[in-house]
Amino acid sequence: MDGNGRWAQARGKPRLFGHQAGGRRVREIVESCPELGVKYLTVFAFSTENWKRTQAEVAGLMTLFKRYIVKEATALRDHGVRVRFIGDRVRLEPKLVALMDNLEALTAGNDDLHLTIAINYGGRDEVARATRRLALDVKAGRLDPETVDAETLARYLDTFVLPDPDLVIRTSGEARISNFLLWQSAYSEYEFVDTLWPDFTKEIFAEILENYSKRERRFGAVTG
Repeated sequence: MDGNGRWAQARGKPRLFGHQAGGRRVREIVESCPELGVKYLTVFAFSTENWKRTQAEVAGLMTLFKRYIVKEATALRDHGVRVRFIGDRVRLEPKLVALMDNLEALTAGNDDLHLTIAINYGGRDEVARATRRLALDVKAGRLDPETVDAETLARYLDTFVLPDPDLVIRTSGEARISNFLLWQSAYSEYEFVDTLWPDFTKEIFAEILENYSKRERRFGAVTG
């Protein structure tokens, strides 16, 4: 979800204004998923690199995350959405982590839509943390190193209970993946769109999904 800051600046507003608009857009896209046949949705809210932004912007984003969780918790539960958070929680403030934990517990029984929110997430960081946990299990004798393969490592990732993404959409005209789900998206389809995230409507989303449905996915094999 990229382009919030530029969207705000183009309107003579502070960057946080764009993040607020982006939050409202998240709700619209989440609400559109069931009718569009989307069962799993992952949104990249804050990366491990985003700490490099100004202290004011980072603090504002953290406040928005807390407000979003408090405001949307009941609606997410009542609409059958199961929420998960991925990323390293160690650096996040305890109040935010507590709200994240509570929302996960509140929606744990839902299955209509699986919404994953990546906060303080980075693909390389995730693989490093997974490898560290795997190494500790090997050291403790809980895991035979001779049995370690790609499937083994995948079980240590933040997304171990989730399917790999079929489609990754990057908004705002940037044609790079920016450290997002590096392991999981090895065979994902990609769509790079010029639209800034606050302008990314459910109609645009539906059109992208329609185009995706026409693609042939071979996963390295040859068909025909």
